Amino acid sequence: MKEIILTLSIISYCLALLVLIMRLRSQQGSHDGAKETNVKADTKFTFWLISLVAIMGHGFLLFDGLFIQGGLNLGVFKALSLVGWMIVILILLTSLRKPIECLSIVLYPLAVLTLLLDFFLISKLEVQYGGTWQLQAHVFASITAYSFLTIAVVQSIVLSIQDHQIHNRQPAGFVKALPPLQIMEHLLFQIITIGFILLTLGLLIGILFLTDIFAQHLVHKTVLSLFAWAIFAFLLWGRWRFGWRGRKPIRLALGGFLVLMLAFVGTKIVMELILERTTG
Repeated sequence: MKEIILTLSIISYCLALLVLIMRLRSQQGSHDGAKETNVKADTKFTFWLISLVAIMGHGFLLFDGLFIQGGLNLGVFKALSLVGWMIVILILLTSLRKPIECLSIVLYPLAVLTLLLDFFLISKLEVQYGGTWQLQAHVFASITAYSFLTIAVVQSIVLSIQDHQIHNRQPAGFVKALPPLQIMEHLLFQIITIGFILLTLGLLIGILFLTDIFAQHLVHKTVLSLFAWAIFAFLLWGRWRFGWRGRKPIRLALGGFLVLMLAFVGTKIVMELILERTTG
């Protein structure tokens, strides 16, 4: 049964990507505004419908073994699958008002990868989170922050490609179907701001309710997370104070994301898979 749902989810993710690619190609070659609007509406509905099937299948497999006595089982592969699932949900919800469906070209394969890792690779440890509402709130805020900032880093890469091609006056491929550069840049900072607020909330809750940072093997994760937070804070301050644009904010966004992923994924891989210790 699980194998069937896994296959259905993967096929749905692939079909949704195919619909999206067809839509982008039609936008590149269409010169009829009314026709383009109709195609856009039809393909967006189809993209949404197929994506919902993928989300439901992914969610079914994800929640199998996620809830355990005493809280949540968030071993490294289960946590990655949860982030991948959250990313897809956030992409779909945000696409109702913002033009970010194109990011699915990168993020949907990422979701498939996390799903496969969770299905075929099982951590030796059952890592429990929860027990109190404070810790559950910390987990929820942190996972959602990671998801938003993952979307932001993909957005920054797309923005970098778009900026490069426009400055060289050679827009090609899916870049032609993207919104104007200014809109894409504004959207990037909106996503980063949301992710930063959630990261701040998660860190505050975690720091306030940590009982022993060393006994819980969280010192490296905490220090790296605070460093990533400082990078994103500096980026948003520079945008607000100096109106930073172009390569500098893109590089800072990439740097902050890499540090954050080192804190989240790197720490869990080392502690759970190499040292075989649980993380808090």
